[in-house]
Amino acid sequence: MIFETKEDINAPIEQVFPQISDFAGFERSALRRGAEVARLDNLRTPGPGMKWDLKFNLRGKRRDVHMEMVHYAPPTSMRFHTQTGGVSGVMTVELIALSRNSTRLCLKLEMSAANLTGRLLLQSLKLARSSISGRVNAKLYEFARNTEDRLGIA
Repeated sequence: MIFETKEDINAPIEQVFPQISDFAGFERSALRRGAEVARLDNLRTPGPGMKWDLKFNLRGKRRDVHMEMVHYAPPTSMRFHTQTGGVSGVMTVELIALSRNSTRLCLKLEMSAANLTGRLLLQSLKLARSSISGRVNAKLYEFARNTEDRLGIA
């Protein structure tokens, strides 16, 4: 199962990448939303090997997710491997410079099931695909506008 979305941001790629790689900020945001976040590595700078354990509610159930950064190429891309309850995934975040002052943010999540539990979870997600896609698109749109606001772009 694949979820893909993209959003254009009116800012140079060199200014957008630090916003999408503010891991401490994303950890704080997840905590404010009720998730439990545990950073498992001791890396001082962002890069491959960063690891997190996340716990949150999704579709009425508590989910435990292990996430690891496997690729980090500023200012264009990052890739993460995720594992939860029989579902593994690869999340790719990519920036494309459209012009000097415009950047496209592309987000792709590929998920596959490893067992029956995972297949049931993916089937549940497939049934709710349109509403999930809508929420993800709305969040990415909000992130893009907030990024422009933080960078002082009108």
